Parts: sequence; structure tokens; C-alpha cells
Amino acid sequence: MLRCEGPFARPGQKIGLLGGSFDPAHDGHVHITRAALTRFGLDRVWWLVSPGNPLKKRGPAPMHDRLIAARAAMQHPRVEVTDIEARLGMRYTAQTIAALQDRYVGVRFVWLMGADNLAQFHLWQDWQTIMARVPVGVLARPGDRISARMSKAARMYPEARLMGRQAALLGDMEAPAWSFVNLPMNQSSSTAIRNAGGWGAGAVVDRQPPR
Repeated sequence: MLRCEGPFARPGQKIGLLGGSFDPAHDGHVHITRAALTRFGLDRVWWLVSPGNPLKKRGPAPMHDRLIAARAAMQHPRVEVTDIEARLGMRYTAQTIAALQDRYVGVRFVWLMGADNLAQFHLWQDWQTIMARVPVGVLARPGDRISARMSKAARMYPEARLMGRQAALLGDMEAPAWSFVNLPMNQSSSTAIRNAGGWGAGAVVDRQPPR
């Protein structure tokens, strides 16, 4: 039973978790989310808007602003934008996944990431614990696909990889299991948006999400 405010989920559902600062959310996030729903056979996807990325020195914009922008950008009946990670008091992915599994008994979670993150996955706190707890779905984004496929994580778990159409079975697999799917490229970047001055104080005033 859920013991804190958060999204609703039923036992047996396959839910993808896309974590990040979303500073700000953009079309690239939307692109990989829609692809994840179909390519990995998911029932829903939750965007976990994080308090902050421990690997980044610069803090993100206020949570309220990031939530508003994310909900405006991602409008899909099977996708929910949530700040549950902050409500749980978690900063690291391994802790977040453990807490969600404890609270949503019977729900089958899949961790989602872009190919750029797979290349540095071994730098994450308790990354092997993540691999042991949930299947991982990797979606190709702009960047070096070869470095992602040759990453430490990919090299350590070659037998756990689902190839081709097997990716649709990812949510039903026991961890460790992972799949890498190629997508048409989308060049949107939070960094580029910030550098261009398209994100900052007052940037989301006119982008209130529907209720």
C-alpha cells in the first residue's frame, strides 16, 4: 500500500521510470518517453523530476518551475510527471527504486535512460544494485552510440541484454535485464535551451499545465 502521496499504480502494471532534473523538459524527453511506451511494452511512464543531479555541480531551477514546464511539455494519458522522489527524500536512483518497490508491491518497474547515460552509468551510486533490482531500458539519443554499447555496464551484463523484438518483453523480465533500442534522432537538449536563454526566471509563467 502506498504510504506517501504519489501516482496510482496497480499490481502487475509495467511502469517505466524516467528520472532527471528536467531543467527544462524538452521534445527529446517526450520523444524517448513515447518510444519507451511502445518499444518496451509499458503500461505507463512516470517522469521522476529529481531534487538535483548529484553528478552536476550546478543546481537546477526550482522544483515548482520544472514541474510546470514538464507537465506542459509531456501531455499523454499514460505518462505522469511527479515529484515523488523529493517527497520520499531520495537523491540517488538506487534508493528511489528501493523505496518505490517497497511502496508499490507487485508493480513491475523499468528504469529508463538515454544512451548518453549508459556510457557513465558505472559512475552512479550503487549502479549494480539498480541492475539487480529492475530491468533497464536504454534509448538512443544524440551522442556516441558506440561508447554506450561499449560502456562498462554493457560489457559486464552482455547475457542480460534483450535484442531486437525481445525489447517488448523487458517489463516482464527479472533483473538483471536490459535492452538498447535505436530511435530517430532528436537534437533537443536542456543544456542548449539554458545556454540560449530559453529557460530561467519567469520562463514558465505562461505554460500552466492542464488540470
